[in-house]
Amino acid sequence: MKNGPLFFLGIFAALALSWAGLALGPTAQLGGLAPYYDKGEDKAFPERSPGVASRGRLVYADLGCAACHTQEVRRPGFGDDQERKWGDRQSVARDYIHQDRVQLGQTRVGPDLTNYGARIEAAEKDPVRREQAVYNYLYRGTSAMPAYAFLFEENPANAQPSAKAVAREGDREIVPSARAEVLAAYLLSLKTVYDYPEAKPVVIAAEKEAEHK
Repeated sequence: MKNGPLFFLGIFAALALSWAGLALGPTAQLGGLAPYYDKGEDKAFPERSPGVASRGRLVYADLGCAACHTQEVRRPGFGDDQERKWGDRQSVARDYIHQDRVQLGQTRVGPDLTNYGARIEAAEKDPVRREQAVYNYLYRGTSAMPAYAFLFEENPANAQPSAKAVAREGDREIVPSARAEVLAAYLLSLKTVYDYPEAKPVVIAAEKEAEHK
């Protein structure tokens, strides 16, 4: 082929430009994104997750939870996430800067978990009962989610039942394993309640035109 080298050079150039646009572009735009410092509260957001929650994130990823749950609240006009009470604002890139393995998810077989910790905190004020609710959820599952009973173990039951026990069978009780405990800590830590400037609601152009009429 007479123009073979030129042809392959063109293919290489097209692939290089595509790679630059898909990988280098977002990195240049968002790679240096830093936490937002709030002078009024004298601290930066988002805050880093505590160590136990960070370990729980690894369990979450290992179990493939992102296959059925997302962690991204879409902005108005792109879904009814906020109407479902999954979050009070849209998710933004800054929410994920401390995460080396972002669990955005693939499908929504189950509810979005972006603000799971905030939702359960609003429903249950007692932190012990919140934790117990998560254990029961994991141990028994739901109609749409399988039970993760393998995350629990049997221990001899004492006269005083363990506060973390999810079931009791004769002289044995079912308690969460270390993996279940860190996973629960991770789920309870999921909160994106700080309102960044870039997370303000976006007014669609059509709505702007209607306001001026």
